[in-house]
Amino acid sequence: MALDKHLRTGDLMRFAKLLLLCLALCFMAVQNAQADALADIQKRGVLRIAVPQDFAPFGSVTSDMKLQGLDIDVATLIAKNMGLKLELVPVTSANRIAYLQTRKADLAISTLGKNAEREKVIAFSQPYSPYNNSVFGPASLKVSGPADLAGKTIGVARGTFQDSQLTETAPPSAVIKRYEDNNGMIAAYLAGQVQLVGTGDFVAVALAGKAASNKPQMKYIIQESACYVGLLKEEPALMAKVNAALSQAKKSNELNAIVQKWLNVPLPGKMAVQFE
Repeated sequence: MALDKHLRTGDLMRFAKLLLLCLALCFMAVQNAQADALADIQKRGVLRIAVPQDFAPFGSVTSDMKLQGLDIDVATLIAKNMGLKLELVPVTSANRIAYLQTRKADLAISTLGKNAEREKVIAFSQPYSPYNNSVFGPASLKVSGPADLAGKTIGVARGTFQDSQLTETAPPSAVIKRYEDNNGMIAAYLAGQVQLVGTGDFVAVALAGKAASNKPQMKYIIQESACYVGLLKEEPALMAKVNAALSQAKKSNELNAIVQKWLNVPLPGKMAVQFE
């Protein structure tokens, strides 16, 4: 009996050691996979960046099917400063984070705003561009804050910061209609399917040019915001490279020139701070 008990105790101890060894190996494998993200990119020689295709002036498609916009220029600059070839990966607001999570893209430069929910899922670089989110609508509608949205229909692009903010702040009687991209939201406003839109200020400027008889005016600012480069969490080496590339672009004034080109405003002083 004593011998059997001793054997059982020995078996349990060996099993426990084996289990701890397996857990340690799994942890090391995860750490190596994370640590190798930048190494894999450098070995490949190509940086895959998710960019918008329906969000002028940050990203749109030209008549000859080429991508253009602020985010495309920033992606080009970061790839150059990192010494890598660039592969642009067109995305929508709804799937840009999913493209990072499924490793279809290494970075997302797609008008990403930072909030607590997103920070649970991905990491963010230093800011590279201003971006205010506001509610817009015709002059005939009197709206000055979330309470005035009661009984009204508001269009947003699904998965955007405006979507989450209006979902939190709009009264229960407000109807929020979500579209897969900004083109869908804009078309809905032009067709009279929504009374208001929640979007970035520069998108609304472009929309005003299409809605001659129903030009949207800013009703109130949802939040002053900025755009950040998104990447998977726990990738400090890649984060350091991205921030170094952005700091280099700020120091050379190239990033300010891009912002001026597309937004007609300078890079705000607080965003011009370089992260070494």
